[in-house]
Amino acid sequence: MMPPGSPPDTPDPRGMTRSELRASASLASIFALRMLGLFLILPVFAVHARGMPGGDDAALIGLALGIYGLTQALLQLPLGIASDRLGRKPVIVAGLLVFALGSFVAAAADTLWLVVAGRALQGAGAISAAVTAFIADSTRDSQRTKAMAMVGGSIGLTFALSLVLAPLLYAAIGMDGIFALTGVLALAGIVVVHWITPPASAPASHGDEPTRFREVAFEPDLMRLNLGIFVLHAVQMAMFVVVPIWLVERAGLPVDAHWKLYLPVVLASFLIMLPGLLWGERQGRMRSLFIGAVALLLLVQLLLALQPSGLVALTGLMLAFFTAFNVLEASLPSLVSRLAPVDAKGAALGIYNTTQSLGLFAGGLLGGALQQWLGKPAVFVACAALSGLWLLAARGHQRWPSRAQPQAA
Repeated sequence: MMPPGSPPDTPDPRGMTRSELRASASLASIFALRMLGLFLILPVFAVHARGMPGGDDAALIGLALGIYGLTQALLQLPLGIASDRLGRKPVIVAGLLVFALGSFVAAAADTLWLVVAGRALQGAGAISAAVTAFIADSTRDSQRTKAMAMVGGSIGLTFALSLVLAPLLYAAIGMDGIFALTGVLALAGIVVVHWITPPASAPASHGDEPTRFREVAFEPDLMRLNLGIFVLHAVQMAMFVVVPIWLVERAGLPVDAHWKLYLPVVLASFLIMLPGLLWGERQGRMRSLFIGAVALLLLVQLLLALQPSGLVALTGLMLAFFTAFNVLEASLPSLVSRLAPVDAKGAALGIYNTTQSLGLFAGGLLGGALQQWLGKPAVFVACAALSGLWLLAARGHQRWPSRAQPQAA
């Protein structure tokens, strides 16, 4: 019997149906459009902000970048729960409208504090839980990691693309234009979800009584996965406080040429990641793949703490980082959606995306503070400590998919 929300096509346990592919691709594109709007400001905002009132305050610049993660963290859970009750599409459309409004507020800002307000509104459009729950509703268990990999891949490609486009766009339309563009991209996401994304069935109830929130919030394996996404994004944000500077100082790569490293490294990491994910799913070896990726993340941080120099060394470490990151970025939401009760996927993914957003916020603050007070290597020592904690927690995880199945559990 097909699970609720599964496409009506005859399923092939080794491949996606047309409905699954359409849903996954369109929802991944919504992520990509929204994340492109966010990532475009990262390479140029700190430089631009120095010319604004209040721009001599590094903490205020950090707040403008990090406030997005904080408001995301506050609203992911309630919007995830709302998507369980009101439907995925209405919540996603409303979130994209709020994000677009925040983008246009930031575009019109003439002070850094108004940029902070706009960024806070952007974060209030917290749709990640609803989108990932929508993907879970629309795919079979055997195809869910592939669907989540499409989302993870769209994020990675968008990040690389933003590094290429941001300096060019900043020169052509300025920071105000980039913020306005992020609003337009969010509105384009509404078009995609309304006219292209196929509908999914409403989440089914789980027995006679609905799942209680505490059963989702305090389930041990879900808690381990939530810790994991917090660490993964805290490490990502903290790393990129330092890595761009080291590419200039230690690899002799000018800022406007960083895309020449990032783009091939991200593309190569996908080519490495996808066969590994398919092998792990088909052979029932997700535990080995997952723990190996966490261990690789830890190793990269330890090596970066040794302050490597040279373009070859830093390129190799970035390739290892993005490979581990992409494996984990695809695996984590898939595991959450498979372990969560069917009537509480939105709540489970709301908690998951809340901890993800807190990781983004904490990582930016941690990276900036440690660099200022203790120096750049201290950032990677802290990232290694977080990665080591996650590795210990992941080894205690009990429920792993044994082998890809043609139907959802």
